[in-house]
Amino acid sequence: MFVIQKNTKINKIIKMKKINLLFFALIAFVGTGFAQTQKAAVWPELKAFHTVMAATFHPAEEGDFAPLKEKAPELYRASKVLYASEIPSNYKPEETKKTLEALMIQCHDVWAHIDQKGSDEKLKTLITDAHEIFHKVMGECKKD
Repeated sequence: MFVIQKNTKINKIIKMKKINLLFFALIAFVGTGFAQTQKAAVWPELKAFHTVMAATFHPAEEGDFAPLKEKAPELYRASKVLYASEIPSNYKPEETKKTLEALMIQCHDVWAHIDQKGSDEKLKTLITDAHEIFHKVMGECKKD
């Protein structure tokens, strides 16, 4: 009889350890899922705008304005789409909206300057200003 009680105690201990292990595994699984939802929100319109900005600004800052002159309409359209998009929760909504509007206007000015066959010197200033506004969205408009 003593042996049966001993086995029963051992079985209870083993069962409790299994329950504890399952409980902690469940907590870890739920915690991992929660942590993944807390990552910075993906903003596809911002990423798309960045792709066009990088393809136009970086060559222009080196004196190659051909990509910018070719893609200015695309840059402006991407800024309009970005302005109209839903602002993720990890950005300050009012400040971000105002900055996106300024970016859209600046991208329009870049395109208009190209359309009017303006100087490359002024074009470089305009695209640099647009780039700085874009970086404001990426930095100052984010919540802490």
